[in-house]
This record gives sequence, C-alpha cells and structure tokens, in this order.
Amino acid sequence: MLQPIVINGGMNIAVIPARGGSKRIPGKNRRLFCGRPMIEYSVLAAKQSGKFDRILVSTDDDEIAEIAIAAGAEVPFRRPRELADDFTPTIPVIRHAVQWCEEHWGPVDYVCCVYATAPFIRASDVADGLDRLQAQPDCQFAFPVTTFPFPIFRAVEIKSGRVAMIWPQHEQTRSQDLPECFHDAGQFYWGSAEAWKTVKGVYSSASVAIPIPRERVQDIDTEEDWVRAEYMYRAMHPS
Repeated sequence: MLQPIVINGGMNIAVIPARGGSKRIPGKNRRLFCGRPMIEYSVLAAKQSGKFDRILVSTDDDEIAEIAIAAGAEVPFRRPRELADDFTPTIPVIRHAVQWCEEHWGPVDYVCCVYATAPFIRASDVADGLDRLQAQPDCQFAFPVTTFPFPIFRAVEIKSGRVAMIWPQHEQTRSQDLPECFHDAGQFYWGSAEAWKTVKGVYSSASVAIPIPRERVQDIDTEEDWVRAEYMYRAMHPS
C-alpha cells in the first residue's frame, strides 16, 4: 500500500482513462506491447513514482479492468456509457473520476491523468511533474512536452497538388533564427483537483512544461506507429 502524500489534507490520485472501444487499433489498451499489456506500463510508472495515494483506471471494459487490477491499480467503478464513446474528450472523464473519488474516498488535492498508451512514460518524469506544479502555485497543470524534429515555420501545405508555404515570410529565414517549438508528449497531465473540475483545456499560460527528449515520445494511433514504437522501445531496453 502506497503511503499517503498529504498536501492540504487530501489525496493525490492517478486516473488512467482506458475505454475498450478503440477503432484504429482494436483493443489497444490491453494489447501486448513488447510482451506486456499496454496499460500496464502506465500503471507501473504511476506506482513507481511514489506520488499517489490511489491509482485508478476509468474504463468500460471488463478485460481492461482485470489487467489493471492485476498490475496494481484500482477499478472502483465502470465508466458511464455517455463518457465512453469515440467523441468524449479527456477532461470530462477525469472530472467524473475526481468527483467519484471525492464522494466515496474523501478530499482530493492533485490529480494526474496518465494515458494508457504511453509505454515510454517514466516514473521520474511523473514525480517531476508534481514537483514543478507545486513549485508554481499560480499554475493549474503540468505536462511533458518535446521539440518538433523540423522547424514548423518551414511547413508547407498541398493544394490541388501544388506546394505552398504556410508561413511564406520565413522561406529565407535561417533555421537557427526560427523559434524552437514544442508539442504535447501525450503521456500524463498533472493538475489540481479544482482545475480538473472547472477548466476547459490545459494549453495555456497556467500550465508548466516538462521538457523531455524526442526519443521518448511516440504517438501510437496506427499500426505503423505501433511497429515504430516497439522498435524504439526494444532499442532503449535491450534484453
């Protein structure tokens, strides 16, 4: 049993959203990734971070629930059907979990949404996220970001088969003179319980960035992504 981390008298909880109806990669959350169910990586990172009183999985799927419990998480409820379709964003799912915890377990201080398909997540990054958030009390969220591999201001679009720069004013700008840009790493999001219950989004000046290297970031939305991610993971974790 993890020891409680008391901040303002409430709990710190991890919420792993993992519905069973993935369309692009069927069964993605429970599918074996390098020999282990995908969701298990997120549960283990949350446990190893040492930052949580409770680690719960919000799911509508019995098989995902069994895998999550075996990995050490709790599944105290089944996600309502209206929050388990293809169009439900993340924030309402986390908000529902926070409200359930407050009603059944008591006050909640900080909440970390941990995505179920983030095999490159590290416990040290999760721990760092809470530390950074608590160090800046005027902020509401903290999440990892990484750099784009190519200057985005040199991006082009294709219209009727022809190329056009999106920012033509930068066609002759040297790469080193362009601002470095980042994108969401898609792994986890720390926030105060109050922030999760009231805000509409996490991309704002009220969020703290946690920079991580590109080799530890990979979206997994297609079979091609999955294959690439497994190659990357095996290269980083040789047997």
